[in-house]
Formats: sequence, C-alpha cells, structure tokens
Amino acid sequence: MSPKPMVRPGGRSARVQESVHAAVRELVGEVGRDALTVPMVATRAGVTPSTIYRRWGDLQELLSDVAVERLRPETDPADLGSLRADLDAWAEQFVDEMASPPGRAYIRDALLGDPDGTNAGQCSAYAAEQIDVMLARAVQRGEPVPETELLIDRVVAPIMYRILFRPGRLDAAYARELVTNAVYAQQTEAGARPTQAAAPRRSKKKPDN
Repeated sequence: MSPKPMVRPGGRSARVQESVHAAVRELVGEVGRDALTVPMVATRAGVTPSTIYRRWGDLQELLSDVAVERLRPETDPADLGSLRADLDAWAEQFVDEMASPPGRAYIRDALLGDPDGTNAGQCSAYAAEQIDVMLARAVQRGEPVPETELLIDRVVAPIMYRILFRPGRLDAAYARELVTNAVYAQQTEAGARPTQAAAPRRSKKKPDN
C-alpha cells in the first residue's frame, strides 16, 4: 500500500506549523529533548497549548512531525555522470546523514510517534523519490537501470536496519559495498530495461524558516 502523501497546509495553518516546528528545534538545542514540554513550545511559538494538542495530539506526535520534516531531502541527488557514481555518492551521504546523532534522533522520533506507519512510509517515499531521480537520469544516458524497489531492498533497507538494530560498519565503504551488491543483482537478473524507469518525482524542498 502506497504511503499517503503529506499535504502541506497553507495560510495560517502553515504559519502555525512553521512557528511550532521552529520552536521545537530551538528548544531542543537549548534545554534538550527530555526537558521539552508542550507549554514551553507553545510559549516560544506564540500559540496556545490547546492549539498544539488539537493539531498534534501530544508532544511525541509533534516531535515525530518535526522529525519527518527534517528528514525530507533538501536537494536532488548530485549528477556525477553515471548511475554508479550517482548511487555511490548518494548512498554515502545517506549513511552519513542518517547514522549521525541528529539523524538517529530524527529517525527515533519519527517512528515513536507513528502508530499507523504513515511517517515510516513517508520517509521511505523520500528515499524512493531520490532514487527515481537518479534512475531517470540513467535512462536518459541509455544506461541499464534496476527497479527502484531493488535499490530500496539492497541499499536503503540494510542501512536502516543497522542504524536501528545493529550499529557498526556504517561508513562510506559499507555504502559502496551495498551499491555494488545491488548493481550485481541488477546485472544478473534477466530483463534489465534501460527504457523503463519511473519518472522522477521531484524532491520536496524544506521551507525556509
């Protein structure tokens, strides 16, 4: 089942989200996540606590919403001239960002406030969108391309598993090894089709705070 797209609010709703998200980020830096409370966030954001409770339910759901937004890629993957080079660079950056202390904290918060799996699906969609951009470029170059799901299974999933359950080997060499395994799997499967790839879904940019 495809993840539900995240609908960005407009008008006053957008301003409330932006101010509350900014307040959370500032206060986490000042007092730490464990000391954070809804009244503190409300005061800093200039809204009432009831506004936050109505929109987000509780502090954990608010932290989860902030985390999902922070995990949204800011730019498209670098175009380095070949699919292999693009994948290597993207996977290395993915490991570097997601395995960092802030990245781990955002992943934890995104999942803790995610009873129905919507946030996990959204984060997965971010990775798929980035992969689709690289595959579409490769198609234009005439390169053979794997399926998006193969790269999710062979590159993204092992990285996330290690981040969550088995820390270690989370470095550039590991990222390149995963890409090598994925490319090898694509080469050995019959029917690698250079003309079939998903159209790029443009990565959404973070709004300026």
